[in-house]
Amino acid sequence: MADETPTTTPPPADYPPVTVIESESPSVAKNLESKEDPLPPAPIQEVTESAKQEEPPLELPQQSPIATAKSEDVLVVGSVQAKEGEEPTIRKSVPQSLISFKEESNVVADLSDSERKALQEFKQLVQEALNTHQFSSPKQEGQETKEKEKPAPTTEQEEETPVSESETKPLHEPKIEENPVKEAEEVAKEASQTAVSPEDVSIWGVPLLKDDRSDVILLKFLRARDFKVKDAFVMLRNTIHWRKQFGIDALVEEDLGDDLEKVVFMHGYDREGHPVCYNVFGEFQNKELYQKTFLDEEKRTKFLRWRVQFLERSIRKLDFRPGGVCTIFQVNDLKNSPGPSKSELRLATKQALQLLQDNYPEFVAKQVFINAPWWYLAFYTLISPFLTQRTKSKFVFASPAKSADTLFKYISSEHVPIQYGGLSVDYCECNPEFTIADPVAEVTIKPGTKKTVEIIIYEKCTIVWELRVVGWEVSYGAEFVPDSQGAYTLIIQKAIKMNQTDEPVLHHRFKVNELGKILLTIDNPTSKKKRLLYRFKIEPSY
Repeated sequence: MADETPTTTPPPADYPPVTVIESESPSVAKNLESKEDPLPPAPIQEVTESAKQEEPPLELPQQSPIATAKSEDVLVVGSVQAKEGEEPTIRKSVPQSLISFKEESNVVADLSDSERKALQEFKQLVQEALNTHQFSSPKQEGQETKEKEKPAPTTEQEEETPVSESETKPLHEPKIEENPVKEAEEVAKEASQTAVSPEDVSIWGVPLLKDDRSDVILLKFLRARDFKVKDAFVMLRNTIHWRKQFGIDALVEEDLGDDLEKVVFMHGYDREGHPVCYNVFGEFQNKELYQKTFLDEEKRTKFLRWRVQFLERSIRKLDFRPGGVCTIFQVNDLKNSPGPSKSELRLATKQALQLLQDNYPEFVAKQVFINAPWWYLAFYTLISPFLTQRTKSKFVFASPAKSADTLFKYISSEHVPIQYGGLSVDYCECNPEFTIADPVAEVTIKPGTKKTVEIIIYEKCTIVWELRVVGWEVSYGAEFVPDSQGAYTLIIQKAIKMNQTDEPVLHHRFKVNELGKILLTIDNPTSKKKRLLYRFKIEPSY
């Protein structure tokens, strides 16, 4: 069957210089028996109807290098997506998606009556604690407790310990005798000031009870304790005490090195605007790094301090205003994880989890475990009955074969790092052509079919594009077809078979000296659906 190429007509003079059309035809391996391995629906299909209506209508300025043409297939042009019979809409940089766990609102007006009452009671307890300095350093309280519990010295001890005359008399006794009234007035004045001056306490850069950001912080502790006010207060007080003991404020500024920068790192945002944190356990397969991090108690303590420092720095970038994004999307990569046999790693992980659970409530929007091995899934099955429904609703597990598709469900491909199937690189100058802000078009290629992306160009320019097919195992070719009759087709990339081990992303730059169209062809002879990711830019020729 011949390739299906939609017919097009020249656009009006005021149209941008580029049109993109996607067409589909049977693959050269048409007779191959195919068993479809369904992919999750395309991300745009996860947006609710109400969310679609809120998106602004398509408004392409005349200076834009991209124009759209309707086609029977789903049309994807840069950040523009549309279905047949619908007007194209501009996809937001952070589109919405449907997820199993729905974060509750941090706006007081959205709370239920019981929740508002609990918050008000909690704030009263916090105010009383600030007035009476209950959040003071626990070291002083501990010393006072020890002094009370310390037994009185025995008679023998008193006889053995010589006491000088100066020790038996208070050093300030002469002063009291000189002016006892004045001294008493000063002591009473100091006590009065202490009683009426509440202490200032801040947590994660937010001063308690100073503005509405404090409500967001207090709601985290309330939700962590099922809105039990007294339990939430105890948790908050213990957290503030722990932060002073651990020296959090000084730790944030401390230089602990960059040995673990590939183990835990922040990269991009999910579809709801949460910053994404990646935890790569496979990095600990490096024996030198493993021993340097977990060999003894001192090294494990340093690792714990580094992990807390990383989390603190990340949290302080969140938006604690009501309605703001104040949680983090966690991705845990279990590929080549050392596993439960490593006792040092298991101990360090247990310590870290306990510390985070006790002192960082409700900071995780979603926990996604990718490249999950069988033993981890078996372990989760065992502990699942002991987890709350709220906790389990935040967990998502994906096998190695489904990891990329799972990430795309929650994170758009321009925000997913290259090593996990997306097109996003680290924040460096190694890929100056595209950044995380450049939207990516996603196309599903059915088993045994060929997909052709046509980029029709109406003026001389230079076009730059990059593309990948997750997992490859397809053929890819690119060519330029001039509009002039009798002109020769230029082969930009001869059709080649791309394997899983090949370069994950292909980059091309082509200078257009005459009007025509770029054809990008992907032939999928396999029995599985494939996901094509691509984006391009137009550089005008002057």
